[in-house]
Amino acid sequence: MFTGIVEELGEIEGIESAADSVVLAVRGPLVTQDAVHGASIAVNGVCLTVVDVKDEVFTADVMRETLDKSSLGALERGSRVNLERPVRLSDRLGGHLVQGHVDGVGTIISREPGERWDVVTFALPAHLARYVVDKGSITIDGISLTVVEAGADRFSVALIPTTLSLTTLGHKKPGDPVNLEVDVVAKYVERMIGDRTLAGDRQITDDRQITGDRQIADDRQIAGDRS
Repeated sequence: MFTGIVEELGEIEGIESAADSVVLAVRGPLVTQDAVHGASIAVNGVCLTVVDVKDEVFTADVMRETLDKSSLGALERGSRVNLERPVRLSDRLGGHLVQGHVDGVGTIISREPGERWDVVTFALPAHLARYVVDKGSITIDGISLTVVEAGADRFSVALIPTTLSLTTLGHKKPGDPVNLEVDVVAKYVERMIGDRTLAGDRQITDDRQITGDRQIADDRQIAGDRS
């Protein structure tokens, strides 16, 4: 579990391709200080498992499914990436709860530079629109951000100077892909409401069936009495 507060900007040192995966070598002096084999590190919002650590560089296997469902497949040697280690129970939750499981890939539509911040608008995949609301939380390339405005097929966020200088969003441009993870709380709420609705529908069906069975029994009883 992560918080969406980027710890450092890392750099892709190498990409080794295999038949159904790639091995990423990522330089991150801060996140590798206590990293060991089997540890988790979020790379642009994707939770990866550390395979090896050496000289401030860690390697991680990335499966084909992850490459297809995230923007990691577009990385090149020299690409900058957002890095974050998992949150500890004693840490402050500066952002929001982030799983590191990307829900979809968005694209930057536009960015409007301001005197102190940029307003950036992203294309929103249709299947994620119901989870994105005004003033709600969303994770973009591993960064916890607040939605300024949400629409049916897009949403916008405001990037403060700290975010612009310490994350990859500072230099991304229109057309660039980004990893999106919606607020997990929204998904749980939807599931619970859906289960309750389904249970209610089943109860109504059961009640109707019982009522129907009773009516049939009553009709048969009346018919028997008349005969």
